Amino acid sequence: MRWSFDRYRLQFGFLARTSRAAMTYKDTYLLHATAADGRTATAECPLFAGLSAEDDPGYECRLDALCRALGADGLTDADMRGLLDAADSSARFGVESALDLLADAGRPPRTLVYDINGLVWMGDKETMAARIRSKLREGFRCIKLKIGGISFDDELDLLALIRRQFGPADLELRLDANGAFTAANVMERLERLAQFNVHSIEQPVRAGQHTLMARVCAESPIPVALDEELIGVTPQPVMEQMLGYIRPSYVILKPALCGGFGAADGWIAAARANGVGWWATSALESNIGLAAIARWLDRYTVTMPQGLGTGELFTNNIGAGVHRHGSRIIVHTAPDLTGQSEKSGKS
Repeated sequence: MRWSFDRYRLQFGFLARTSRAAMTYKDTYLLHATAADGRTATAECPLFAGLSAEDDPGYECRLDALCRALGADGLTDADMRGLLDAADSSARFGVESALDLLADAGRPPRTLVYDINGLVWMGDKETMAARIRSKLREGFRCIKLKIGGISFDDELDLLALIRRQFGPADLELRLDANGAFTAANVMERLERLAQFNVHSIEQPVRAGQHTLMARVCAESPIPVALDEELIGVTPQPVMEQMLGYIRPSYVILKPALCGGFGAADGWIAAARANGVGWWATSALESNIGLAAIARWLDRYTVTMPQGLGTGELFTNNIGAGVHRHGSRIIVHTAPDLTGQSEKSGKS
């Protein structure tokens, strides 16, 4: 089998702000696999600059070395497992996606449909209010707000605006702080946020502070979800140990960041062992990566809205049979192994 990759620059249609950074584009990598019988597949290795554990100047060299190793003659299944175990998280995501696409060839096509949350990015107070109204008009009954980037009082005003129109029975509110709160202010802020009947808050404090996070999870009036905390954590016993110590209510699975799909399966097993809920969220993949996550989710029975609505953020996305209808994402598994569409182009 032959493997190669290209770098591709996804352009945001707006300034995408979190409490960590503001982005106008995101570079990703398209991974091409050609089987001996001529079948081809294009997957995605969605490196996330500033967040992926493997974000360093040697990434492309390692990805090139992985492609050459995967193309070696006489590669056994054990060799493949060893290469994937040693590969970067986003590269494992890409290789696993490509192999899944090739294995899917010839199977009857499927249409996968998932409820999703409406993602509201940071902006000034007026911009965020307009984005919230837009999501509600589109029919979303679960919205996720990124907070921590503007005045906290303004963020409280936005939540009050929502709750004046929609009670918790009509609209689920999820918050994502991206680690914006500190040990000094986290509990006071969570208490003030709790008045708005919030479903959950992702990563209220910066990752890596396990003692603080465990205290926050134990005392928070809002269920806490771990997100960035999962990046770079392996193997399985360590996953279970961490969840058993911190004891969050949920984990947010971004397979590109938390070790690929095999590792995401491990996180689900660890979550179940500790009575922790979970849902999946994209990590700003193109539609190629979104489709891969949707195919992986098809292994599970999911009932909660998933975080797979980021495909429309980019002006030059790549199709892969993905589109949104209201508050649902629809993915057609079949028709094109290459994952390409009319919108493509290298950076």
